[in-house]
Amino acid sequence: MTMPRSLQWRISLWLGLCVTLLWVAAAVLTAQRMRHEMDEVFDSALEETAQRILPLAVLEIVGREEGDTTQRIATLRRHDEYFTYVVRNARGEVLLRSHSAEDSVFPPSSKLGFADTPTHRLYVDAALQGTVTIAVAEPLAHRHATARQALIGLALPLALVIPLSLLGVWAVVRLSTAPVRSLRDDIAVRGTGDLSPVPSSGLPAEIGPVAEAVNHLLDRLRRALEAERSFTANAAHELRTPVAAALAQTQRLIAEAQDAALRERALQIETALRRLSRLAEKLMQLARAEGGRLRSEEPTDIGQTVTLVVDELGRSPEASGRIALSLPDAAVWSDINPDALAIAVRNLVENGLKHGAPGGTVAVALSADGELMVSNDGPPFPPDLLERLLRPFERGRTAADGTGLGLAIARAIASGVGGTLVLTSPVPGEAGGFQARFCLPALPPPADA
Repeated sequence: MTMPRSLQWRISLWLGLCVTLLWVAAAVLTAQRMRHEMDEVFDSALEETAQRILPLAVLEIVGREEGDTTQRIATLRRHDEYFTYVVRNARGEVLLRSHSAEDSVFPPSSKLGFADTPTHRLYVDAALQGTVTIAVAEPLAHRHATARQALIGLALPLALVIPLSLLGVWAVVRLSTAPVRSLRDDIAVRGTGDLSPVPSSGLPAEIGPVAEAVNHLLDRLRRALEAERSFTANAAHELRTPVAAALAQTQRLIAEAQDAALRERALQIETALRRLSRLAEKLMQLARAEGGRLRSEEPTDIGQTVTLVVDELGRSPEASGRIALSLPDAAVWSDINPDALAIAVRNLVENGLKHGAPGGTVAVALSADGELMVSNDGPPFPPDLLERLLRPFERGRTAADGTGLGLAIARAIASGVGGTLVLTSPVPGEAGGFQARFCLPALPPPADA
């Protein structure tokens, strides 16, 4: 049997099983004890019947005239006779019998006291120095029927008590584990960027240390991430000024250089400095994407942000006429920060322009449920490469210029607002191509929209 993963169900299962076994064990012991007591009561009734009838039978027999036949006691009204008896003399002749007594029930010779036959329980007693004996019989079926009725009377309440006990166990366990479920729900509803302490007050003594340990871990993780993001952002920010100054000096050197070899070297330096400048900008975007604060207080129409970014990129010479934008008829509302959305859209579209087929079209489509799809032409990617492309500085097998951070930035932004970034290759319904699906949780429009 597979144990349930829920602690609540495990405790309820084991407690319910123990309670059921205890009830069953108590019922079995009670039934055995009750059966023993009933046998004693029935045996006492047999003995009492024999001792009351025997003196009366002796008087009847002594006062009978010699030669009288066996007398059968008549009954006043018809009834079930559970106790039957016969009275015999020393020669075994039957002198007196009850109206339902059958000779086959009573063995010819029986020892005094209790005895059992396959069908009856007997009690034999004697009077007049053993010359007159009485045997009283009770059907064993009567005892069994009485015991069965008593057991049914005992089992019926148990059939109600056991389910109520199990229900009570489950209710008590559920009530007792309510703080644990509250802690679980509080952790589960947190976003990936929420590292604030979890509430630890009111928790049981066994769970309180767990919550405190989680809070210590969250605090260390928060400080480590803040230090990493701060270093990345500060380093990228501090690089911008000297890189810009070096780029300006390099461009002046290119303009003033008379020697062709010197000019070629200066052009190579300019290319490297431009790449370093783009890397610093991407690092700052990644630091912001991983640093939180990606939601706005009021929902906005993300279609407008997508349109602005696509129009800006479309004015560049390398993207002119290559971007095809498709928007739904109605506005799509989301609480993602417009600046963060613009960064994600820019990176996804630039990724399609740089790494797609040369001169190919990049299709940008926004659905009514908040899903942004950016698709480009090109050969299909293997599944293992698609997983690696979401890692920072992973550029795949392309020879195009890039930092390998665009998809990582878009994924960090999507994760920070509760969305997802899914890469697919080939494009659904096509033989090749690459598609990035940036999924955001759509919201209903504001009241004043």
